[in-house]
Amino acid sequence: MAESMNSKADLVVNGISYMGLNNYGKIMIGDKAFEFYNDRDPNDFIQIPWEEINYIVADVVLGGKWIPRFAIETKQNGTYRFGASKNTKRLLAKCRDYFPAEKIVRAKSAIGITIASIKQLVGRKSSP
Repeated sequence: MAESMNSKADLVVNGISYMGLNNYGKIMIGDKAFEFYNDRDPNDFIQIPWEEINYIVADVVLGGKWIPRFAIETKQNGTYRFGASKNTKRLLAKCRDYFPAEKIVRAKSAIGITIASIKQLVGRKSSP
């Protein structure tokens, strides 16, 4: 069993880790770190200190009414993807207490990615 990095937990919600197979567990927002603990395996956990996080990227759908999943981009260990069952908005709002709000960003939509790709293709110079 892992020991929590947090001295106090502000929010604990059910969530899903999309690392490999989908793992169901608890997401904990605390004063020192973002933590995920698997319900089935106590040795399967993710602890990310707030200082290690570069960005939190939220997938926003239905005009901001629903956030099905989000990703945490770290400085050294890559990207971790998570989903919260019903409380993703509340979870991200609580993250703002410990992490700068300007670094919690909205993911590009499929249309935004397509437009960016077209602009990149048009902007390329053709080689002779």
